[in-house]
Amino acid sequence: MRSHDGGRSWSEPARLPRGMLGPIKNKPVELPDGALLCPSSTEALFWHCHLERTQGGAWQKLSLRASRTRGSIQPSILCHPGGAMQMVCRSKQGRVTSCWSRDGRHWDRMRPLALPNPDSGIDAVMLADGRALLVYNHTRHGRTPLNLALSRDGVLWQHSHVLEHAPGEYSYPAVIQAADGRIHITYTWQRRRIRHVELDPAEL
Repeated sequence: MRSHDGGRSWSEPARLPRGMLGPIKNKPVELPDGALLCPSSTEALFWHCHLERTQGGAWQKLSLRASRTRGSIQPSILCHPGGAMQMVCRSKQGRVTSCWSRDGRHWDRMRPLALPNPDSGIDAVMLADGRALLVYNHTRHGRTPLNLALSRDGVLWQHSHVLEHAPGEYSYPAVIQAADGRIHITYTWQRRRIRHVELDPAEL
């Protein structure tokens, strides 16, 4: 669906072109030329990430070498100051995985970060102050606790906050920074409800 008034009204829904999946779980990012770069992935034969680019109603699938991204899905895209782009992903390797690009089309090999991942969804956003913010489960097993981590370079991550630490499941987070600078996070609470958290980035 498309909106031309800032999301107040929407067109009728239309299917994406054949072979296009759109963003898988996490949000697209807008590139300097106005195109949207959508992080996507498949799980049919093996876990594998790819990207889809859309502009003016046209769609293009950007396939990545399967050997470079195998075992990772549901990427989030971070556009770092200076032009570098980073994907951070859910994985089966026990850790959050990451790969880098300079142009959004050619990506290096997926490598594990120091952050644990229990085969659970994550999300990330680049804040206006140049820091990257990641929402993830800081454990190798289960889906509690649910944590925040911050990074200046996408490589070294510093633990920031614990959103949930009680027994249970807290998963599938999504994070954005609004126009007023406030950070908004949603996630599933015990698979029964959706919890919304609002944060001031100055307090992180």
